[in-house]
Amino acid sequence: MEHVPALDEDLKKTLGPATAKVLAEQLGLHTALDLLHHYPRRYAERGELTPLAELADQIDEHVTVVAQVADARILTFNGGRGRRLEVTITDGSGRLQLVFFGAGVHKPHKDLLPGTRAMFAGKVGTFNRKLQLSHPAYELLSADASDQDAATAFAGRLIPIYPACAKLESWKVAKCVDAVLPGVREAVDPLPPALRDGRGLVPLTEALLKVHRPATKADIEDARRRLKWDEAFVLQVALARRRHADSQLPAVPRRPAPGGLLDSFDAKLPFTLTEGQETVSREIFDDLATSHPMHRLLQGEVGSGKTLVALRAMLAVVDSGGQAAMLAPTEVLAQQHHRSITEMMGELAEGGMLGGSDRGTKVALLTGSMGTPARRQALLDLVTGEAGIVIGTHALIEDKVQFHDLGLVVVDEQHRFGVEQRDALRSKGRQPPHLLVMTATPIPRTVAMTVFGDLETSVLDQLPAGRSPIATHVVPAKDKPHFLSRAWERVREEVENGHQAYVVCPRIGDGEDEPKKKKAAEEDGDKRPPLAVLEIAEQLVGGPLSGLAVEVLHGRMDPADKDDVMRRFAAGEVKVLVATTVIEVGVNVPNSTVMVIMDADRFGVSQLHQLRGRVGRGSAPGLCLLVSEMHEASPARARLAAVAATLDGFELSRIDLEQRREGDVLGQAQSGVRSSLRMLAVIEDEEVIAEAREEAARVVAADPELERLPGLRTALDALLDTEREQYLEKG
Repeated sequence: MEHVPALDEDLKKTLGPATAKVLAEQLGLHTALDLLHHYPRRYAERGELTPLAELADQIDEHVTVVAQVADARILTFNGGRGRRLEVTITDGSGRLQLVFFGAGVHKPHKDLLPGTRAMFAGKVGTFNRKLQLSHPAYELLSADASDQDAATAFAGRLIPIYPACAKLESWKVAKCVDAVLPGVREAVDPLPPALRDGRGLVPLTEALLKVHRPATKADIEDARRRLKWDEAFVLQVALARRRHADSQLPAVPRRPAPGGLLDSFDAKLPFTLTEGQETVSREIFDDLATSHPMHRLLQGEVGSGKTLVALRAMLAVVDSGGQAAMLAPTEVLAQQHHRSITEMMGELAEGGMLGGSDRGTKVALLTGSMGTPARRQALLDLVTGEAGIVIGTHALIEDKVQFHDLGLVVVDEQHRFGVEQRDALRSKGRQPPHLLVMTATPIPRTVAMTVFGDLETSVLDQLPAGRSPIATHVVPAKDKPHFLSRAWERVREEVENGHQAYVVCPRIGDGEDEPKKKKAAEEDGDKRPPLAVLEIAEQLVGGPLSGLAVEVLHGRMDPADKDDVMRRFAAGEVKVLVATTVIEVGVNVPNSTVMVIMDADRFGVSQLHQLRGRVGRGSAPGLCLLVSEMHEASPARARLAAVAATLDGFELSRIDLEQRREGDVLGQAQSGVRSSLRMLAVIEDEEVIAEAREEAARVVAADPELERLPGLRTALDALLDTEREQYLEKG
């Protein structure tokens, strides 16, 4: 009786240690179940029948031909040690040679006798200027068979092409799958029967058989539809259970005190909130008032006023006697937030200080590079509760940081932090604090549901009144060098009109990044490495921007120097700031009206949109110039044209996601998500994800422990194992 592998059985038992080792090391496949979920990435068709006379136009193409064997002979080489079978076939329109080598010559030598008719499928190659098929697949046509029917069946057969590696080609992976396919009947179906039947989905066993060995294209469709549902549903159940567990945790309700800090702050605002800011603030305040922790994602367009909304939430928590912490991804951004928040609050940020408001509080800053006395004072203000608000980098997560009563954690630019980092900060509360996660990278709805599925979502898509439009143009520096000269003239004109400018480069150019960038440039077949901040600044000072106050800013500068440059730029003393992407998020200088991005094709679509959002933040219109040497017909230029054509970040994030590998977008935002998505595409399968989220919420509400759904529980354990494994690797 044949051995039917158990699905959790190590592949060594079924395939032998050598093959199992390659599958494990190269493709991450360890068990029979892993291999069954290693789906073909596409299916090759043997294709329409091709007359031999037409093969000259089809070099390197896969073809299928029907022909008769004219002759067959075995040749030896290497002193008789090597054997080669050469078969000549003809269909009346032409002749073609087939070759078989080594141990593979015996069966075709026996089958392909002169006069035999057969179908042959393979890739057209050449040897000694003659066309040939090497090791073609073939099927003999018996005399009584209808050639046409058999030929059609053979030609139409679907050949699965698997993700493979150098040591294990696709057809060898297919043979491995054949070895574990008998065990498919043991697969535990994660979908509740009512859900499966209600949506007309095939059983899991059938789906796995059809995805690996389809007879028709309809089989592939059935299988994909079912397997996408499995992935979407199991993932959404995991997220729904996380939401459910969080909703069971206790939290201190935080309500602002009437006539307190929040009311005082609102009274001194020189403008009214946008309708969007009002709505989102209401959602946040409602969440803060409940006795379980808020978990909310606030995504907003560049410049939509997210920081103001987050600050009002922090003030509401301070009003209620708690503390709020804002976690920023870089020191530049933490310092920028600290500066802008203390400016917005005025005397309300000077609680306990001379001249400060009675209703005020202290706003502390905590970063890794602070001097010891300042750091000690900040830590003391946190543990005593003197500082109601703290803004900091990863330094906030360290063990020695203690809070008096942490009530709210705000995480800025969530895509820079993993789940475990936001959880580490949350664990510093006596009871779980409320959580507000912010991102200025617009996220398509489905990605938000997949990557941030444990968070409720609020969207700010209105720009505050008085914000100016930003015009964006592509500057083709190679085709039209005079356009670049004009770009520098425009920068000078803006500065002469009392405004300021950014020039952004992809590289620092201080020597440390040279070898890496040079190697990358060589691999890209590039003539030169990306343009660098230090080189461009020098060229501008000595050339088109001579006489203007030009400074540089990049991540490897001393923190005090960075802060000094940013402060002088914000004060208007520095007219042109040549920088890397450290200015990408949060930097707010309303007087900046023009940005020139050098080698713009080196940046992603969403990143260009982020950078562009640094200009046009005041009443004067903004201008963004995307400088590129790429050819007009190149995909890179098409990307830049898309950025120039719209200011809609959500539209651009969609384009970005379609053009990049999905895994890059999912990134590290949620441990385990990327490894669990094999069939599901978060942009294309929006409907499936949305429906799976609803179904998952229903199932978890009715049966949080999934006691009545053991199959789903098993699938979930498998997913969470992956998640835990990745968590430990990253930790």
